[in-house]
Amino acid sequence: MSISNPSPKRSPDQLRSQRWFAPDDLRSFGHRSRLRQMGYSAEDAQGKPVIGILNTWSDLNQCHTHFRQRAEELKRGVWQAGGFPVEIPVMSLSEMFMKPTAMFYRNLLAMETEEVLRSHPIDGAVLLGGCDKTVPGLLMGAISADVPSLLLPAGPMVAGRWKDVKLGSGTDVWKYWAERQAGCLSECAMREIEEGIARSPGTCMTMGTASTMAVLCETMGMTLPSAATIPATHSAHSRMATRCGRRIVEMVWEDLRPATLLTQASFENAVVADMALCGSTNAIIHLIALARRAGVPLSIDDFDRISRVVPVIVNLRPAGEFLMEDFHDAGGVPAFLNQLRRHLSLDCRCANGRTLGENIEDAEVILPEVIRPLENPLRQAGGTYVLRGNLAPDGCVIKPTGADSRLFKHVGPAIVFHSYADLKNRIDRDDLEVSADHVLLLQGSGPSGAPGMPEWGMLPIPKKLLRQGVRDMVRISDARMSGTSYGTCVLHVSPESAVGGPLALIHDGDMIEIDLEARRIHACVSDQEFANRKSLWKPAERCHSRGYGRLFLDEVTQAHEGCDFRFLERGAPTAEPDIF
Repeated sequence: MSISNPSPKRSPDQLRSQRWFAPDDLRSFGHRSRLRQMGYSAEDAQGKPVIGILNTWSDLNQCHTHFRQRAEELKRGVWQAGGFPVEIPVMSLSEMFMKPTAMFYRNLLAMETEEVLRSHPIDGAVLLGGCDKTVPGLLMGAISADVPSLLLPAGPMVAGRWKDVKLGSGTDVWKYWAERQAGCLSECAMREIEEGIARSPGTCMTMGTASTMAVLCETMGMTLPSAATIPATHSAHSRMATRCGRRIVEMVWEDLRPATLLTQASFENAVVADMALCGSTNAIIHLIALARRAGVPLSIDDFDRISRVVPVIVNLRPAGEFLMEDFHDAGGVPAFLNQLRRHLSLDCRCANGRTLGENIEDAEVILPEVIRPLENPLRQAGGTYVLRGNLAPDGCVIKPTGADSRLFKHVGPAIVFHSYADLKNRIDRDDLEVSADHVLLLQGSGPSGAPGMPEWGMLPIPKKLLRQGVRDMVRISDARMSGTSYGTCVLHVSPESAVGGPLALIHDGDMIEIDLEARRIHACVSDQEFANRKSLWKPAERCHSRGYGRLFLDEVTQAHEGCDFRFLERGAPTAEPDIF
């Protein structure tokens, strides 16, 4: 519930927006007259919190088709609470339609969000996001601007359907496409699946990146309780939008900013939740980027440390059986976190003004087969492991719940693909000499190499092996993979091949070893041989010589550092505009 503060910290004259509207001078005259030009009176904004509604709606963002309506419902709540809502469109990052990947533009959205909040007369903001990279992009910018901010997640779409089978977007795409490639599924059946797998507005209804980030944001207190799991089409989602509108006005009066909510403890709570969810591996990159914006030390080693003690208790695809609607009906994030109480810092403050402990203390698990008790987990160890070795000196990650246990300890010869184009050209050729014991290795797919680190990490199984019944094999890359994906896929190898990391120096036939329990990845290549190969290595020619692409290549950090731009990480606060 929303908690009103009986003793607000701020008075109307302390509102940031009043620098634009209150003074009796020429510039403020201009600002007020332009409000009147748009049909508002000066009183609409005078002495009231101006709330920016940052909307990532787009005709090419499949997850956000309901956001125009949600923006109107948000405005209703702002007006009800005595605020002045202003809707501002910001860049929409469509995971499906943007190439080479929406991740390439996450930092651009973060920059836009920060500058929109800083340059306009905005006292607080509601961030409308959901599709994978919109949530971290919006939050990164809001953290840097540090005005009171609240996220309204898009919510998951309703479950898909094919005949009598419940479909989960992403996860079942990979599953049934493999069967199609193996010759086990007809074109007609695939068309029926295509028509039934995504049937409403909202994000993937599996525990993909969108759902993972929504849950982690709620855990960190950046949403209102239960906001992360409400399906996009439910009337409760409309009501939540109006609640967010009312609450953000209160947050402005309370001066409740991201810097107050996002602490070391709240980020560690998010890592605990990520491990217990078996969340998307993408969450590691995004949380590290968010933490660096907030000035909080967080590394991939923290994820591995927590993964060793926190089990997976949420039974959702791709690791488990159920979908996001079931998670919501089971009690959602409050019930899930209540199961994890012993692993959480409960005194962290949340956007509704209460502590995390207060928000979850009465939450009940309704469906224990979906949210399982700690004593009966889906898997004893956490959802993501961090591996290190001579192939990944700065680390790499794997989701063991999505992998075949027979491959947890494996040694096999490498088949090297030098680019995604090379992979597409050769992976299904009949003359590709490959067996189930081989290790498929993709280079040139990291932050700089692709560029943007696309979701190419779930390398396809060669068609000739699919026809033999093979459904998993070891795959290694410096790419990411969709949170809806699965398989024995080693991801985020750092440093990446494009900057001369060891991954760039692997040749066909080199023996590659992984040992998940030992958290080890190793290329059976001597140090001297690596040095010889490195002396002959040359970086590929840059694909961008100008514009945003050049900025990206000049400034992006490696996967274990969050893939943010170096100059955007935590530093001295940027000064407020002072020329009016």
